[in-house]
Amino acid sequence: MADETPTPRRPVTEAQNPRTTDLDRLPVGELVQRILDEDAGVSAAVRAARPALELACLALVEALDAGGRWFNVGAGTSGRIGALDAAEIPPTFGLEPERVQAVIAGGPAALLGPVEGAEDDGPAAARELDKLGLGPNDAVVALSASGRTPFAIAALEHARRRGARAIAITCAPDSPLAKQAEIAIVAVVGPEVIAGSTRMKGGLAQKMVLNLLSTTVMVRLGHVDGNLMTHMIPASEKLRERGLRIVMSLGNLDRDGAVKLLAECEGSVAEATRYLHATGAARKAR
Repeated sequence: MADETPTPRRPVTEAQNPRTTDLDRLPVGELVQRILDEDAGVSAAVRAARPALELACLALVEALDAGGRWFNVGAGTSGRIGALDAAEIPPTFGLEPERVQAVIAGGPAALLGPVEGAEDDGPAAARELDKLGLGPNDAVVALSASGRTPFAIAALEHARRRGARAIAITCAPDSPLAKQAEIAIVAVVGPEVIAGSTRMKGGLAQKMVLNLLSTTVMVRLGHVDGNLMTHMIPASEKLRERGLRIVMSLGNLDRDGAVKLLAECEGSVAEATRYLHATGAARKAR
């Protein structure tokens, strides 16, 4: 008698891609083209999630504007992508580092290499968020391409218990993570070039979503003037030069005038921008 034990449904992220079953027999040029062809569809998948993207942006603006914090939570590639985007917020937009943070399964060691079994430790997510004092003013953004990672699912469950906003970023519709979320951003990119390798299309989609969220939220919070990063931290020669160009552009100033204003503002591009707006110079420059 045949075994009639039901088997769990395979997530779409684990499915075999019929367009790439001959990868190991392709010349390099064709192999590169196949990967590019698969990646080309990621943007459309993210675009299809626009309604959820808009809701997530509004929720994150509300949380940060009320003094809350934003936590990106994930394991493996998803966790590293969340950490990358969180790390870019302070230098690009001048927001304090504690306002947008990352929690990765396995801790800081997992940023540089695998920490075996960490993604399966759901209770660890709750413990880490409690260490950070997760509360009702905060927002948790949990990332998992498959939507089945216990660490990410537990993070959203804990967010709901604490009254925080619960947002999912996944590539799997009807997944446990999507069902647990208050707002589920689902970019359905389909099977990967290499079955299960969600560092590829899944990772690209998650990176696009986080870039969109963080940029939109920071613009809405006033950390961008026009399309200029006026709240950037000028911590290197390249960035100091960029800050100088921003002040020159906004204030319709020559280089010497911008250097003088920045010196008076102790090098703060944001402070110089506020001065230009207060005096009307920035508006005249537009």
